Amino acid sequence: MDLSALTFVCVAPPRPKLVNQDTGEVKVDRAGNTVFTVGLSAADSSGRVDLVNVSVPGDQAVGVGQIVTPVGLVAFPWEQVIGGEKRFGVAFRAERVVVAGPVAVPSPDASPAPSASSARSAAADVA
Repeated sequence: MDLSALTFVCVAPPRPKLVNQDTGEVKVDRAGNTVFTVGLSAADSSGRVDLVNVSVPGDQAVGVGQIVTPVGLVAFPWEQVIGGEKRFGVAFRAERVVVAGPVAVPSPDASPAPSASSARSAAADVA
């Protein structure tokens, strides 16, 4: 998938994916790693936002609110019949989810507040 036009933000922390809600059985991959689910929002430049749960092998060092990159993200359709009712959707899997890097946030000191003397000077210019 080309992710270059999307911004991902972690909206739910990594948690073990359950195979069975009733028993609490945790899903593992072929290598025996616990599979985790990370909740992400995916926003494009037009402002459209989708929420996706991404499955990853092992715990991920990301937290809620961090801008992240899902590495090796793959989407695949699924369908199943439960109790005679057909369900379908798209599942997402990634090799890992990493923090995208620091985001430049303007410092409160970046634009100094006007001093009292400059405020008086500006008021005098108006009068």
